Amino acid sequence: MLAAAAQQQQQRHALLSSSSRRRRAPARPAAAAAAAGASAAAQLATAAAAAARRAAGGGGISPAALPPPRLAAALAAALAPAAAARAAAHRARPALHRAATASGGAASAPFSGDGANGGDDNSNAPGAGLPGGARAPARGLVPFLSAFWKFLRPHTIRGTILGTTALTARALLEAPAGSLDWGLLPKALAGLFALLCGNGFIVGINQIYDVSIDAINKPFLPVAAGELSPGVAWLLCGLLAAAGGATTASLFGPLISSLYACGLFLGTVYSVPPLRLKRFAVPAFLIIATVRGALLNFGVYYATRSALALPFEWSPAVAFITAFVTLFATVIAVTKDLPDVEGDRANGVSTFATRLGVPRVAGASVAALMLGYAGAAAWGLARPEAFAYGGRVMVGAHAALASVLAARFSALAREGFSRGGVASFYRWIWTLFYSEYALLCFL
Repeated sequence: MLAAAAQQQQQRHALLSSSSRRRRAPARPAAAAAAAGASAAAQLATAAAAAARRAAGGGGISPAALPPPRLAAALAAALAPAAAARAAAHRARPALHRAATASGGAASAPFSGDGANGGDDNSNAPGAGLPGGARAPARGLVPFLSAFWKFLRPHTIRGTILGTTALTARALLEAPAGSLDWGLLPKALAGLFALLCGNGFIVGINQIYDVSIDAINKPFLPVAAGELSPGVAWLLCGLLAAAGGATTASLFGPLISSLYACGLFLGTVYSVPPLRLKRFAVPAFLIIATVRGALLNFGVYYATRSALALPFEWSPAVAFITAFVTLFATVIAVTKDLPDVEGDRANGVSTFATRLGVPRVAGASVAALMLGYAGAAAWGLARPEAFAYGGRVMVGAHAALASVLAARFSALAREGFSRGGVASFYRWIWTLFYSEYALLCFL
């Protein structure tokens, strides 16, 4: 009778469990479902029989002879640990996914990462079958180069290349006739290489320490996705910093080397504990504005004039672009957090977006840029002799860019500041930033 009672309870709970799983989970292949059901039923039967024996005092009394309340209590006691374990596993699943994503669950990762795959249930997708949708580490030259390219954050590389090229070209346009020496081209390319190395170091070390945030906000990044392990990411950062520092020290003298080292230091304290200044809104945007705006523009322009054996002096166009892109970099430092609100809140990172909300921060950022565009147009009208074409490009181009910004913000508002709309808006902010450098040689 003990076996009969246990079998009845097994069948009842197996049916209930199977029905519950059908309601909660997507359909699975029949063979897999049958195997899972059989395993669960066996576990329930074993637990039920053991509980019944305990309730019967361990003797030969049949569980069927127990009063229904005692039998129900015994079964509940047997099933409670399994239910509690299942609930705990469900609550812990995000943390397990983050830990698994941080390069296969490496305990040495500074932070854990959520390997969420954006809800994609494609069994053929990269990393299918891995915990949390994490991808396998990049193996082979082509996958590694692809992961390394993403590690460098291409949109920041474009800004560095465009800014360096525009400032160098502007310095050459301003140089006296005959001062151009094509023999300086290798040195200019070496300077660009050093800047790209510094850029890669800063964004790379940020990914190492932001892996848990990126797993929520940017799961496609290679460290968060598991394509690059923390150890490989650290190695790449060390090589980038060493290559950039050696290049500047050997070719550009103490001032540029000091500015370069300052940029690397600011990029480090932005991301790395114990300071980790990105946790605080004001220091975070000041660092980004300083590195992306003032240091980059002054350093490139100074180095170019120095290579041409010209004394340093600000031209109106370069003074304008340095001031304006510093303002723009401040806006980028603030708006970059707009798509990241969910991950920042989950990881205790305080930003203007988490404190004030996306609509307010987006609106304030647009207002700041509109003031910048108005100031640019006013500068062009007030000093037409200081700019090419009598300041007409200065005025007309910035009026056009302001209208584009207004249109993009209007579209964002119509979309209700959705996550997709915010991401698109942020990309447009970068496009407008690039446009300033594209205009520099015509100002």
